[in-house]
Amino acid sequence: MIGRLSGLLVAKHPPQVLVDVGGVGYEVDVPMSTFFNLPATGEKVVLVTHLVVREDAHVLYGFATEDERSAFRLLIRISGVGARTALSVLSGLSVAELRQAVVMQETGRLTKVPGIGKKTAERLLLELKGKIAEPLPGAGRGAPSVSNDVLNALLALGYSEKEALAATKGLPPGVAVSDGIRQALKALAKS
Repeated sequence: MIGRLSGLLVAKHPPQVLVDVGGVGYEVDVPMSTFFNLPATGEKVVLVTHLVVREDAHVLYGFATEDERSAFRLLIRISGVGARTALSVLSGLSVAELRQAVVMQETGRLTKVPGIGKKTAERLLLELKGKIAEPLPGAGRGAPSVSNDVLNALLALGYSEKEALAATKGLPPGVAVSDGIRQALKALAKS
């Protein structure tokens, strides 16, 4: 029904914003990933939206990108996951991080999001598998499991998720796990 809003950003009160479109103020709930990328109040903003119609309210959700809205729509289709939970997931993880968690089936990453327990995380990973997941860029046959092993080894050594992901990005396809760990550690030592 309402697919996009383009207007002036009137107010920002996390997680809600007020957008003036032709004299009509729309209250829009946004994930924190979108909220932090909004312009200053009084400036022009464009949000892609998703309207949820309930018995007691019409709630408009807004997103900076089409990818975020697509992920939101996939999440709310999962049994037991409502719009608030979907917003929490997108506030805690970028779409790329969610996609990677699904590819690697990492429940730990999802349980860090407030309101997501282990069972919900497992259900999300199961339901999203094949829907949001894309192969890792440049990955050949068997490479995702090698990258995953190297990533898990770096995490076990105490590196942050961000550091470990950055170090495994440059690994050549088909590299052995032990060589991958060595190369990743060298990359981490340089940074």
